[in-house]
Amino acid sequence: MKKLLISLSAGMALLFGTVSASAGDGLGFGVALSAASVSATGTETEGGEKNSTKVDNHAVGVGSVFAEYTKGFFTVGIDYVPFDLDVSDATKTRSDTETSVTGTKTATTTSRTQSAQAEISDHLTAYIELGSNAYVKAGLVQVTVNTNESLGTGSKYNNVDLDGTLLGVGLRGDFGSGNMYYKLEGTYTDYDSLNLTSTVARTDVTTNNKISADLDVTQIKLGLGVKF
Repeated sequence: MKKLLISLSAGMALLFGTVSASAGDGLGFGVALSAASVSATGTETEGGEKNSTKVDNHAVGVGSVFAEYTKGFFTVGIDYVPFDLDVSDATKTRSDTETSVTGTKTATTTSRTQSAQAEISDHLTAYIELGSNAYVKAGLVQVTVNTNESLGTGSKYNNVDLDGTLLGVGLRGDFGSGNMYYKLEGTYTDYDSLNLTSTVARTDVTTNNKISADLDVTQIKLGLGVKF
């Protein structure tokens, strides 16, 4: 699937390249600021109970640094986000009531508070761009998902690394004096499915909890760089 997406991007870039002149060859370094929208859907299976939810985090500011090399209509580069990004715009909290019956007359009711949040960190993208002033972009992404939960049931989850595929389009041009240039682009990143199994099972439940989730990020990014 990833090879197909990159092949399609290459074909589109040939069309863009015919209408613009090369912005210049060389090695470039820069910084970028993005407005990102994070969307995640997930399902938790706990014993025989299954709960699903959808969370969003819109208009998130994300900073990154990038390094790239351009030759003609072809650019290859890497982009790294040195900051953590919350998946949801707020920590999700709920209270569950559990009732256990001892003997035949006494029932003990316990309220358990469940709080959950996740963040992504060490976001690294290796990408190619085809075109000149106008270009299409395709990349492979790797990110770490950190689970920040506080569960009254005692369940715990480990962090996990995810891969993803990025597609986008953009505009590039020179500005100011010297070798300064800008990049304005819109991208969409589809991450592989996230599957987690708790390291500690809920009390009196023999099967460890399982979580599956799908994560997508849409960004509008402005980058400023210098070319050598």
